[in-house]
Amino acid sequence: MRLFVAAYPPAAAFDDLAEKIADLHVGRAAAAGVNSRLSARPLWHVTLAFLGDVDDSRCDDAADAITRAAHGFEQAPPTLRLAGGGTFGRGRYTTLWVGLGGDGVDLKTIAGTVRAELRRARISYDHKPFRAHMTLARPGTRLTRPEIDNDVASLATYSGPEWTLSEVSLVQSHLGPNPTHDILHVARLGAP
Repeated sequence: MRLFVAAYPPAAAFDDLAEKIADLHVGRAAAAGVNSRLSARPLWHVTLAFLGDVDDSRCDDAADAITRAAHGFEQAPPTLRLAGGGTFGRGRYTTLWVGLGGDGVDLKTIAGTVRAELRRARISYDHKPFRAHMTLARPGTRLTRPEIDNDVASLATYSGPEWTLSEVSLVQSHLGPNPTHDILHVARLGAP
């Protein structure tokens, strides 16, 4: 099964972001029927660790590792907000993202603790450095570079409502033309 560990902003943060996206070129293009490869709202999340393909028999081990990481977080849960944005990649590989503001150090600590517990459980994960963001779209060359640059400039001033991260989730992703995510396990931050 294809797994990742995620943090989910609340509905109010998603509602505010959806209003912002509607004003972006990528959102207007999608509303007009252009396949701007806008991520569906049920897929919005912040990836703390990407595990990739994990044998079904190791799913419980991954859930236990996530629980140990969450319960070991001794600080107050971080206060975050969706804020800023940018792109990864170029040309047809362009990905548009929104960033996170607030207690980013704490979020990085949580991601590091999750990865340490996965390593301790001998569960493989992608070792790319953690970069707090949420993917909005993969427009590639479906939008012009000036349109994408304009969206990035608009996101640079975006600052959504604050929210408190209180849990992390182990999620299974299903690829395909209509991808879906299933939350398999949720662990609350702090002592059980």
